[in-house]
Amino acid sequence: MSVIQVETIDHVTIVVRDLDASRRFYLDLLGMREVPRPNFSFAGAWFQAGQTLIHLILEHDLSGPAGNRASQKSTRMQHLAFRVPDANQAWQQMQASGVELEVVSPPKFRPDGAVQIFLADPDGHIIELASEPKQESHS
Repeated sequence: MSVIQVETIDHVTIVVRDLDASRRFYLDLLGMREVPRPNFSFAGAWFQAGQTLIHLILEHDLSGPAGNRASQKSTRMQHLAFRVPDANQAWQQMQASGVELEVVSPPKFRPDGAVQIFLADPDGHIIELASEPKQESHS
């Protein structure tokens, strides 16, 4: 018997160096919606990603350091994964957008058939975009 029962992820907090650059990444590229944020004593922004909130905190003297400082980025390091309807289509849209991207891995299949893309946000946090495996239709 477990001591507690977790229901869902409420929010993820990311410390950033440039709030405007991060806002563009999460709003304009990933299509999240900015939502109201309490009047904290430090700068930041909140975004809605499905049922999960993404809290950005501008790096300051009482926060942790911004970003992922690893010199090599990998798909097998700490990352956030977001579900998208079609990762291949998202890839095509990103390529056509002209937005400068730091691509860690272009679309690839997971062993179960899901499609994954890995990007780095403006501070180097690894962001995965994934779509479910396509179901074969048998007529």
